[in-house]
Amino acid sequence: MIYLITTIHVIVCFFLIIVVLLQSGKSGDIAAAFGGMGSQTAFGPRGAATALSKATTWSTIIFMITSITLSIMASRGGSGTNSVLQGITPSQTKTQPAAPAPVPAPPAQK
Repeated sequence: MIYLITTIHVIVCFFLIIVVLLQSGKSGDIAAAFGGMGSQTAFGPRGAATALSKATTWSTIIFMITSITLSIMASRGGSGTNSVLQGITPSQTKTQPAAPAPVPAPPAQK
């Protein structure tokens, strides 16, 4: 089951990347950086949703659902695998402090 969800998740990730990169930016000119957005306001009237925006919405929803499902399955141990570090005990190494560096003798005076 986890392999199926992971496969769907990866496919949706690539699809979401492609769909987002294909969309055109809304008011992305230099005037928008300085507040001169004109009639293209951020929360103003929008046109009808395009097929790309609908695909983005649905792929984002599927991405969120698969992400949450995978995290729940991993936290409950549904993956069926153990941790790589599960059988390793921490080593108790006994170290000694470093020996102080020898102090150089002062130069002989004539």
